[in-house]
Amino acid sequence: MSRLRKDPIVGRWIIVSSSRPKKPEDYSFEEPLDDVTPAECPFCGGNEAKTPPEIASFRPEKTRPNSSGWWVRVIPSKYPVLHIEGNLEREGSGIYDWMNGIGAHEIIIESPEHAIRLEELPESQVEKVLWSYRDRILDLERDSRLRYVLVFKNQGWTAGSALNHTHSQIIATPVIPKFVKEKLDGAKSYYDYKERCIFCDIIRQELSTPERVVEETRHFLVMVPFAPRFPFETWIYPKKHLCSYVDITKEEIMDFSRTLKNTLKRLCKVLNHPPYNYMLYSAPNRVPRRGHWHTLNDDFHWHLEIMPRLTRVAGFEWGSGFYINPTPPEDAARYLREVKL
Repeated sequence: MSRLRKDPIVGRWIIVSSSRPKKPEDYSFEEPLDDVTPAECPFCGGNEAKTPPEIASFRPEKTRPNSSGWWVRVIPSKYPVLHIEGNLEREGSGIYDWMNGIGAHEIIIESPEHAIRLEELPESQVEKVLWSYRDRILDLERDSRLRYVLVFKNQGWTAGSALNHTHSQIIATPVIPKFVKEKLDGAKSYYDYKERCIFCDIIRQELSTPERVVEETRHFLVMVPFAPRFPFETWIYPKKHLCSYVDITKEEIMDFSRTLKNTLKRLCKVLNHPPYNYMLYSAPNRVPRRGHWHTLNDDFHWHLEIMPRLTRVAGFEWGSGFYINPTPPEDAARYLREVKL
């Protein structure tokens, strides 16, 4: 029998269809062949002249910016959805409001090697990628025009990647996106009622009855959420309460790199290298302003969400806002937990 489950953070209902639960082998997808060679790929080492000048990089001291020899490289997007130049302008037109496209759009090239996935990189390389996330969020938050910085990754054509070279993206926006605001509002409402962080409560409950736990490390919990929108949706929480990713420590980054790499490897082994998206949710820019969340440090908890792209969103989902998940989260967690790395 199918059951409805309610996400305790944003209040969204989803449908878990357990009458004929799907196993990992029941999901199939077909990615197009990579038709870009390393010589043509602008993200490959040695092709630095094919990209805009780098914003930042992790590279040996003796190498020059925009030259080969780097480990991780951050560049502006060649086709940005938002632009850093200009003044933020807001206007009204009758009942409608608009603002110009001020923001930032950056690419984090995670390796100079072509056609390698993040989970295949050494842990030391993944650490550099995660440090670059922190450094770029810190830098972009110095711009008071920017309200939110979202780090995300599209792995595979089905997940929205146009180039088969491992990379992440950062988009900073002058407003807080609606879905992020729902998370923030849900967390604040829970805190106002109970004076506790809802994410910390979720961590405590999942550890007490670990049927949805995939892995626990010294600093992190990997779990399948109670009400996942998609099959094998997986979240990574820091066990220590921190509202912002920029406050992460060196020891936590080292653990996070192992945890993220292992989680992606589990998904790859169980689901045969699926396309996926992940999103890093951190606190909004904490520059004081009217309407700022005064309890943000206490009620929000940064985390990363991974979404394997195994099903298609169709008419019922678009029309109702309900997601149908054909694999119960307890089953998904068990499959991932039992993987031998």
